[in-house]
Amino acid sequence: MIDEGRPLFLQIAEAIEESILDGTLAEDGKAPSTNELAAFYRINPATAAKGVAMLTDKGILIKRRGIGMFVAVGARSILLAERRTAFAEHFIDPLIVEARTLGLDADDLTVLLRERIARTTSTEGNPA
Repeated sequence: MIDEGRPLFLQIAEAIEESILDGTLAEDGKAPSTNELAAFYRINPATAAKGVAMLTDKGILIKRRGIGMFVAVGARSILLAERRTAFAEHFIDPLIVEARTLGLDADDLTVLLRERIARTTSTEGNPA
């Protein structure tokens, strides 16, 4: 899981976010401790703490004094909103720019999307 080219604390934070998004970590549920993360990933606890702190600062995790770290209520919604924004910035905005260059309007894009979705749906499970 560890990608040597990216900071470990970011990878820890992203792994926790993925667990929240896929439901492995439930809102208001206990999150892994810094020491548990450090042991699991075989990293320095300070590095794990930096990833946890990043999520705490974003309101994804909350610390309950004497009990531990918990997933904040609403964390999944926060993460989905972030992902939606990032998706729009990385994929939709360039798509719109290219569509304008090609003279395509919103209806044309809708048709293209529906065609592509139908194609990928019909080929899922079929080896290429």
